[in-house]
Amino acid sequence: MSLGYAEKLSYIEDVGKVGMTEFVDPPHVLLERIEELAMMIGKSKHLVVFTGAGISTSCGIPDFRGPKGIWTLQREGKALPQASLPFHRATPSVTHMALVELEKAGILKFVISQNIDGLHLRSGLPRDKLSELHGNSFMEICSSCGFEYMRDFEVETIGLKETSRRCSCGAKLLDTVLDWEDALPPKEISPAEKHCRRADLVLCLGTSLQITPACNLPLKCLHGGGKIVIVNLQKTPKDKKASLVIHGFVDKVIAGVMNRLNLRIPPFVRIDLFQTFLTQALSSDRKYVNWNLRVASMHGQRAPLPFIECVEVSFTARQDLKGACLQKQPFVLKRRSVRTVNPFEVVLKINFSDGCECNYAQINIPVNFKISRKCPHYNKEAIFQKLREKALKDSQCGHYEVIERRANLSPKYDVTVYAIVTNIVTYSRKFRPSDSATCNGEVKIKPESVNGIKMPSRWLKHRKRKSRLQ
Repeated sequence: MSLGYAEKLSYIEDVGKVGMTEFVDPPHVLLERIEELAMMIGKSKHLVVFTGAGISTSCGIPDFRGPKGIWTLQREGKALPQASLPFHRATPSVTHMALVELEKAGILKFVISQNIDGLHLRSGLPRDKLSELHGNSFMEICSSCGFEYMRDFEVETIGLKETSRRCSCGAKLLDTVLDWEDALPPKEISPAEKHCRRADLVLCLGTSLQITPACNLPLKCLHGGGKIVIVNLQKTPKDKKASLVIHGFVDKVIAGVMNRLNLRIPPFVRIDLFQTFLTQALSSDRKYVNWNLRVASMHGQRAPLPFIECVEVSFTARQDLKGACLQKQPFVLKRRSVRTVNPFEVVLKINFSDGCECNYAQINIPVNFKISRKCPHYNKEAIFQKLREKALKDSQCGHYEVIERRANLSPKYDVTVYAIVTNIVTYSRKFRPSDSATCNGEVKIKPESVNGIKMPSRWLKHRKRKSRLQ
């Protein structure tokens, strides 16, 4: 989890067992259990997944109770672990993206998460298929209408406190991350309980199942005849209630399951947003246009742009205009031009911060000082899909598209909103012999079955559709 989050939590003496021994099943045992889990998932009619910090450690986010977890090191009086990249730039793991594919295939019905890292939503999992029991460090919620805002920066507070921003309805926004004394929000706990009661299989991934009352949710499936499977490196208090316990790295177990189900793990393409403001005003003698160009966040004028390090500005065919390197947010350039000047282009070199896959992107902005009353309509979802496809085809970041334009006549300004690809991650579902625990080669299976178990029709339809698209 975020080291900042751990520091913001209220102090309590008892945080449960920490630093417990980790286990990895022998290779042949792990293989057998992965195959058993794949069969259970394949036959499931209502699969629910319950996730903990262990699914995000491969994303560079430290856990709490592992041998090098935050609370383990704190109790031992040792320095906290160093995050391998900024929290806001963490990318979803193999497990996160596998869950997205299982949901699209109609197999996974609901995900319950104890994590506050926001990676389930960033991965593309639908919001209505997710309960974030302890909140989301990147989300604010309106105290009046309940509207949610997903941010590209970490919200500054925890404990359901007011932030510095307001909703479009005018009401104040609150952070969504719980502190120790905060009760689980009904909006999250109610659907979680409902789906656990309906579940014929609850799969617990990367959680020590110690935090109450969240840890008791998986047990609700038992009353209806459901089963629990636990995948974790450490033993948990609920192991005796589980039909299957797998000790292994979650990513490797899930990669093996996806391989046996013959389902791909989709790539992750991160698209970030920013906007440019071009404002203009006539000089007092009406011979010149005084204009400002500002590169700003979509989340408010005072909100940070964490994925942009600096902005270099240059001009094509305009020797009289001096370029600049904008290194401090907000990124603002002020210039003056002759009123009758011909249209020209401003070239923005957007230099990305650490955690972005590419170093920069270049954007050309036409300037003609004419404000149009007509603002075109953009199909944002279609544009996002086009961007993803373009980025994957070229295997590089930096692609961008305009998704919104708006203008105002008094005072005069143009606003353009850009969507830009800042990360691409591809994953393999192959479970190789070189992995720490594996089998002698991959198991070949028929597309219609797993170890002779006929797969549900919804799975077959999903596979056929994927084959046509690939």
